[in-house]
Amino acid sequence: MKILVTVKRVTDYEAKIKIKPDGSGIVTDGINMIVNPFDEIAVEEALRIKEKAGGEVVIVTIGPKDATQQVRAALAMGADRGILIEADDLDPDAVAHVLMKVVENESPDLVLIGKQAIDDDSSQVGQLLAEYMGWGQACFASKVEMADGKATITREVDGGLDVVEVDLPAVITADLRLNEPRYASLPGIMKAKKKPLEETSPDALGVDVTAKVVVKGFEAPPERAAGMIVPDVATLVQKLKDEAKAL
Repeated sequence: MKILVTVKRVTDYEAKIKIKPDGSGIVTDGINMIVNPFDEIAVEEALRIKEKAGGEVVIVTIGPKDATQQVRAALAMGADRGILIEADDLDPDAVAHVLMKVVENESPDLVLIGKQAIDDDSSQVGQLLAEYMGWGQACFASKVEMADGKATITREVDGGLDVVEVDLPAVITADLRLNEPRYASLPGIMKAKKKPLEETSPDALGVDVTAKVVVKGFEAPPERAAGMIVPDVATLVQKLKDEAKAL
């Protein structure tokens, strides 16, 4: 089985984010960049499937040249080879079209994607890719079981669990409780340096990445007002009604 897994280069969730003075983006100087945590979960699931059924795990990322670090991190976990499509600031639709071309070239049996990226929280790429490919999709997976050319996926929903079955090839997006990603071992890190990593671009793939969504600017959220202590319940109710407009 060949499994294609996407990884995205994102800012460390523990970093303090600052907006550029002109509002054109965030300040990345000195900020640690990591693999999107949901994508890391997708990589782990692909490796577990490979360990049971055999096959190949291919990592693909779309980003700047420096995103090779994130591809190598996934290779160090145990993936077999990587693909870097060098491009910056693509919207989800453009990303889906680029991935569609990669899928056509690679012909994987399964595509695993993190349910969302922690930088923009769009949660759109997996759904768009499945639609453009005409494949079945199962989003927000908390459990995946493979058998007889099908995937059975358990999803957490309000009030319980939802179980769906899709024929392969398919697109599955990984949720938080799907698994616990492994740490890369020292031998794995050393081996990752020698594993194949192909570099290409949207132009080389023949994909038009003209944005459909244009970001006009960034601004920090308003600072949270300090709390207050009220003398009694009546005052609390009055403030909730008249000031907070919560009642």
